[in-house]
Amino acid sequence: MIQTIVFGGGCFWCTEAVFKQLKGVKSVTSGYAGGAKENPTYEEVSSGNTGHAEVIKIEFDSAETSFKDLLTVFFATHDPTTLNRQGNDVGTQYRSIILYTSLEQEKEVKEFITELNQSGEKVVTQVKSLEKFYEAESYHKDFYARNKDKPYCQLIISPKLEKLKEKFYELLKK
Repeated sequence: MIQTIVFGGGCFWCTEAVFKQLKGVKSVTSGYAGGAKENPTYEEVSSGNTGHAEVIKIEFDSAETSFKDLLTVFFATHDPTTLNRQGNDVGTQYRSIILYTSLEQEKEVKEFITELNQSGEKVVTQVKSLEKFYEAESYHKDFYARNKDKPYCQLIISPKLEKLKEKFYELLKK
């Protein structure tokens, strides 16, 4: 069964590159969500004044990968304990956020976060229902795949993908 979930874990170039690697993931689309401004642009979201976060919309086949596996990768590939910041990216647009599309997802997310908190984490990830997703401009699509040699991709995204391969090899597309 195809399901949709929206994750924000900092720069969407990074999260898109990570989740495109996972088996069962049918599509990953960069965009904006969680705020009030209709049809926001990258420049508007980057200003931090729209309430939106940089996010990715993931469509996945739950027969091929579990929602729990996606949550595990999400929480392992960004810092869910830092409010409004991921590395050098600072502002509400880079906050850790999960926008669920079903009550079952909401329940699973909250249980997962409770387990993390009980293990000593202090998760600040915002959890709420997806109201509206706005697709990012086309030049953001497949950014890493098209720009592997750019400094940002080499310094930030490539090491993240290496860690993904080391830690979650069994979840990757073969």
